[in-house]
Amino acid sequence: MSAMAGQIWVSLISLGGVVLGGSLSYLVQHRTQLSAERAEQRRQHIALSETRRTERLALLERFIEVAAEAERSAFSRPAEFNDTHPWYLKTQDAMNRLWVAERLIRVQFPLTVHDAARAYFLDLNRTVWEGLPDGESVRDYLEDNRLRFLDAARAAMG
Repeated sequence: MSAMAGQIWVSLISLGGVVLGGSLSYLVQHRTQLSAERAEQRRQHIALSETRRTERLALLERFIEVAAEAERSAFSRPAEFNDTHPWYLKTQDAMNRLWVAERLIRVQFPLTVHDAARAYFLDLNRTVWEGLPDGESVRDYLEDNRLRFLDAARAAMG
């Protein structure tokens, strides 16, 4: 009987070793899987952040480019024009594109950036369609809100 008891103890110790080894293996695999999932989530978050940054830069470039076109229209504003005048048609197109870009800034950026873009757009729109009193400079009139917009955009991108 003592040989049988010894065999039982050996079997129980062996079974305990298998259970302990299996448990430790499961814990290691589980931790490794969680670590890999967290690393993948971080990688996806970084990729998404980079994609958003690229989209924002493209939108800023688009807004600035169309705003510059609209400013050139403000500088070349004729004293008299109608809705068939070449200046009007070109300017209307630029202002429509600027309006769309300004709305997209609201979607992609914090409200502080949009508010600055909106103020710049409104000044530019007023200057293009209504003109400025004699002696006032288009550049000087637009400068403050243009710089506020650029500064807000830079802060949001930083």
